[in-house]
Amino acid sequence: MALVISFLITFWVAYLIYKKYKPQPVLVIGGFILMYTAVIFGYGQILAPKASTGSILFDTFQFMSQTLSSRAAKLGLNIMCVGAFAKYMDKIGASRALVRMTIKPLLKLKSPYLVLSLSWVLGLCIGLCINSASGLAMLLMVTVFPILIGLGVSRLAATAAVASTLCFDWSPSDTGTILSAETAGLDPVIYWTNYQVPIVIVAFFVVGTLFFFSQKYLDKRDGHVVVPMDVSENAKSDDPADHAPAIYALLPIVPLALILSFSPLWITWIKVNIINAMMIGLAVGMIAEFIRTRNLKTVFDGVQAFFDGMGMQMANVVTLIVAGQVFAQGLMSMGVINTLIKGSQGAGFSPMMMMVVMVAIIAVSSIVMGSGNAPFFAFAALTPAVAKASGIAPVLFLLPMHFAASIARTCSPITAVIVVSSGMGNVSPFDLIKRTFIPMCGAMIVNVAMTFFYYYRG
Repeated sequence: MALVISFLITFWVAYLIYKKYKPQPVLVIGGFILMYTAVIFGYGQILAPKASTGSILFDTFQFMSQTLSSRAAKLGLNIMCVGAFAKYMDKIGASRALVRMTIKPLLKLKSPYLVLSLSWVLGLCIGLCINSASGLAMLLMVTVFPILIGLGVSRLAATAAVASTLCFDWSPSDTGTILSAETAGLDPVIYWTNYQVPIVIVAFFVVGTLFFFSQKYLDKRDGHVVVPMDVSENAKSDDPADHAPAIYALLPIVPLALILSFSPLWITWIKVNIINAMMIGLAVGMIAEFIRTRNLKTVFDGVQAFFDGMGMQMANVVTLIVAGQVFAQGLMSMGVINTLIKGSQGAGFSPMMMMVVMVAIIAVSSIVMGSGNAPFFAFAALTPAVAKASGIAPVLFLLPMHFAASIARTCSPITAVIVVSSGMGNVSPFDLIKRTFIPMCGAMIVNVAMTFFYYYRG
């Protein structure tokens, strides 16, 4: 019965969002209904007893306030700072300077969609150092996104490539990777090199090719005409930002360079997080503006663009992430995941069919809940028992389930990386997932097919 109720509420929420209702209140109300239903019918609880307000009626609001507090202080502040930095870079003309510097050599390839595809591959490689899908996407939206737009691809296509860059959580330092390796009884490095890396290498070619053809086709279908940005002097407007010096092209890259430099990749004894990197980038930009204008008042006035950007991200992006988490908590309270696990265990499938079923459950849960970690972490602890009953190695369950969670996450309109990317790209998250769907289907096929390969080879 819990599954039926959860399905009906989820369908109702999806229908209202499809009808262009504001998603934040729709998701929150749907989550509240699920939470209250869970308590009334004894399916679960809203908060742990120690965290409860003492009133079921108020516990939903307590959960939402706790979520808003934690998200605004951590992920939310990251999102606000990156969005603000992007707006400041646009204000002073640094983004346009970056495009002008890079677009001329890239135009010689005569294929903006090839650059888009290669940008996805590059982003996935950078993901080895930046484990946060939303954090990586935010950095690439500041650097790679304006270049792709300058080459002439649509905003949706460019955003889709950026938002999907970490569809495989394949870093050795990723929490999911570590959990999978330990649960499977493998050394994390062996798990990464022997199992994850071969899958991602195949995905480089398959998913990269799908990005090339799917985005090119969809842009054409939507009537988008590829017109590269005119970088000649005659094309510059009277806007001072259009006349920023060429050296400004380096400013948007400052935060990304800091994060990559002060990481396990190179300098390990100094820590620089996303917020620090953005603040340093802002400071460097202000210094550059003072050298350029020699007017301190103008420099300080320009910083207002940074603060305006923070407010926009809070209003449009952070609130949607919190609303998505409220809805996800409602599903968790209803015990949906545990019910699905028990149902799949008693179905009597063959080992590989059982793996496919588990991957499907993880994928659907990730899309509906807007999270890859939540459903995967809930399943992972039970995987050894399921694998033993099916007669195969636990790694052949954990590997595809882990990747399925991160792949499916990229097709959820309420997951952080999609909400963040769509907000910064000024596109609808629901239109965005239509663009990520085809490449992510290819990624999922690679994921499952390679697991079959490991199984029959072993």
